[in-house]
Amino acid sequence: MDAVLTAMVEDKIGPGEQSKFLVQTAREKIKYDYCLALRSPAIALYMALKALNLEKGQGVIISALSPLYYARVIEDLGLSAIYSDVLSLTACISRETVEKAIASKSADARCIVLHHALGYISDGAAIAELGIPIIEDCSRSYGTIFADDKGGEDAAANTNTATSAAGGTIPAAAPPCGGNGVFTILGLEERDMLTSGGGALLYSANRRDAAALRGLGNLPPEFGLPDMNAALAIVQFREAAKNLLKRREIARLYTQSALRTRHKMFVQNDVLAVGAQSPGGDDSPAKLAVEYNNYAFPLILETGMKDVKTYARRKEIEVENAFENTLAGSGLILAEQCPEAYSLSLRTVLFPIYPRLRMADAEKVAKLILTLP
Repeated sequence: MDAVLTAMVEDKIGPGEQSKFLVQTAREKIKYDYCLALRSPAIALYMALKALNLEKGQGVIISALSPLYYARVIEDLGLSAIYSDVLSLTACISRETVEKAIASKSADARCIVLHHALGYISDGAAIAELGIPIIEDCSRSYGTIFADDKGGEDAAANTNTATSAAGGTIPAAAPPCGGNGVFTILGLEERDMLTSGGGALLYSANRRDAAALRGLGNLPPEFGLPDMNAALAIVQFREAAKNLLKRREIARLYTQSALRTRHKMFVQNDVLAVGAQSPGGDDSPAKLAVEYNNYAFPLILETGMKDVKTYARRKEIEVENAFENTLAGSGLILAEQCPEAYSLSLRTVLFPIYPRLRMADAEKVAKLILTLP
């Protein structure tokens, strides 16, 4: 509150010094080469696609559980959206689902927008092996880390190496916060992991790719992130470690209840370690265990969503449809196109989890989960 009020009483609350300071602050955590602080994720996606110089009609592969604005931005650029289904227990696309989308030949696939649904990360290194440029959306996966990662100031900081089962170090597949993309979007909207009330960072870790963003850097102020929002985002970065630990504590409580029900939980799969072989000595690639950031606490229901919502409402707890504002959840994609995504959009709910949730209230939610119909 102090940070935002301080920005508000300055003569200038639009894009300015606070926005520049945010870029510097974020760079300490994410280690990018160049970054733009923008007014919305939609603008960030638009500019990332423009920077790839795609031609009219070329295809952009997106998850069926991507945010609604993806389709609008792609359409406005004259590009063609190619919808990929997801894995049923991760809600994420995979190399296999992307290959299937490419095989549909609905358009010439020239880009993949890798959205990390509910903060669970896809195996981006495996998808990158397809040779198609990736724009990675880490808006909800900030703070998801390699479980072996010991480096960094806090749980959101990532190193470039991880400890193998044999005790040595192997190259990391990529930092979960954007290591697989040519460009990376870190949304700062209300429902993103870090929020400034609105906005996004668009960045690249590679100097060559960052050059394309530098060419877009001379933007009208209406495209930039206002200082009032940037001030809040700076605090979010600084408080990230404490907030991630609080989320983990609440999630553990909920998990104890969920494991005693018939409803399913999502799984954060391990990811490919680029250039490393498994410690067992065979030719299989090494995998890195990934620790989820607990952005959300979703359950895949075995009963009807309506019954669960009604039951929760009687207990004075708000339960949400996890994928209501996605392409599949909004009915923009037919069930036969992406059956797994469509099914998840009908059966997945979210329970309250946020850093300032009191433990007494968290225990109340845990009891609700345990007694779900």
